[in-house]
Amino acid sequence: MAVEIWSGSSSFSSGATPYGFYDADNEFTSSADKFADWSARRLGYPIVDVEMQSGSFYACFEEAVSEYSAQVNQFNIRDNLLHLQGQATGSSLTGKRVTPTLGRTVFLSQQYGTEAGVGGYVDWKKGSITVTSGSQEYDLNSLYANVSESGNGAIEIKKVYHEAPPAINKYFDPYATTGYGTANFVEGFGFGDYSPAVSFVLMPVFEDLLRMQAIEFNDQFRKSAYSFTLVNNKIRIFPKPEKDTRLYFDYVLTSQRDNSLAMPSGSDSNPISDYSNVPYDNMQYQYINDVGKQWIRKYGLALAKELLGTIRSKFGTVPIPGSELTMDGDTLRAEATTEKEQLIAELRENLEQTSRKIMLEADSEESTRLQEKLNKVPLNIYIG
Repeated sequence: MAVEIWSGSSSFSSGATPYGFYDADNEFTSSADKFADWSARRLGYPIVDVEMQSGSFYACFEEAVSEYSAQVNQFNIRDNLLHLQGQATGSSLTGKRVTPTLGRTVFLSQQYGTEAGVGGYVDWKKGSITVTSGSQEYDLNSLYANVSESGNGAIEIKKVYHEAPPAINKYFDPYATTGYGTANFVEGFGFGDYSPAVSFVLMPVFEDLLRMQAIEFNDQFRKSAYSFTLVNNKIRIFPKPEKDTRLYFDYVLTSQRDNSLAMPSGSDSNPISDYSNVPYDNMQYQYINDVGKQWIRKYGLALAKELLGTIRSKFGTVPIPGSELTMDGDTLRAEATTEKEQLIAELRENLEQTSRKIMLEADSEESTRLQEKLNKVPLNIYIG
């Protein structure tokens, strides 16, 4: 069966490409026939026949655009992934400017906030146990965790509310040795013979601080200090309780704290996680600049040459009257492979030179050179 080969002209229509990625792009459709004609001429037509059909050229053109788009998108993903992780995957990022933010730094710092109790994404819960008079040791796992958090995993105690009464509570206690009694309250505050409702003497703040410090030292050295030890959620409290009371504490669930998949409340349920789901799509051909289109034409020609080489390699030689004709399929394929590798390497090198890291280094270098240049400008001399 005779198969029609390139006749010298073509007419593109929607559906002529294998995938149809760009069939709705008017500039792509208007360029497809021009690419086919240009590629055929570069392959030797009309001096020699080109054993390809228009659909073959269209397929090469579509693949070249997709390859260019893939290379640029791969570079953008590598350059922006650090700032995109955690963002929504709903809208395409193709052709969008990605501005670096402190979001990732803040997200990481939230973990420190959790440990310090000043933020984070892990809830601090409150619990309490009954403290019995005369008993100092308590197992928080058996008394609380296994009861109130059964099935939720282990707990980690973050804060225990077992402290001495604040010194300010004893400031006016006549039995605290260093406190004020009601009788000497007016005199101690400098009111003296004045009416408390009319005249006052302002005392410096350090007067209060020194008096409260004296109360704290008195309790610390003359009494049994309020303290506790906590090992494996087993707590021992000091001093020995003299009455039944409640001991309160803050804790977190270790399953929540150690959950590496935890996200802030309200976050997208399907965020960008890695290279595979960053929403970069195929570029629209009409928005690619002339530099990119020239790369696409060259790469498309290399693909067409590779395809033609594959076709001609089907038969190494063709018999003709009195001799045989050796086909150049292997040569075309070797040349096409080299050209494709060179084009890919060139594009990647150009993209790498525009990476955020390189651009910041170039900007810093330019700023330094500019400052050196300005330093050589003579200063204005005022002549009155």
